[in-house]
Amino acid sequence: MFVENKSIPSTDLGGGVIRKVLAYSKNLMTVELHFEKGAVGAPHSHPHEQIGYIISGKLVYQEEGQEDKILGTGDTYYVAPNVVHGVQILEETKLLDIFTPMREDFVK
Repeated sequence: MFVENKSIPSTDLGGGVIRKVLAYSKNLMTVELHFEKGAVGAPHSHPHEQIGYIISGKLVYQEEGQEDKILGTGDTYYVAPNVVHGVQILEETKLLDIFTPMREDFVK
């Protein structure tokens, strides 16, 4: 299986956030996110494990019980299931998020 990024529609989530669901199976999902400078990924939690990779840009990563951390191009973060986390975008940013299992709520 392969997925050509150019053929996937974007979903405008509002507030300067655009999401593209890339390749996925029931056990694994990749999602590309584009954030405008000043956008916010509001604090939230979900039952999925998540790894985020910052393709480009800079953000403040926030996680329940942890100090806020500024991350930039090439940095990654891990989110355990049900942990509250969010981001504040310092400059235009592109992320690749990986979830296990896949986020059914992203494809409904």
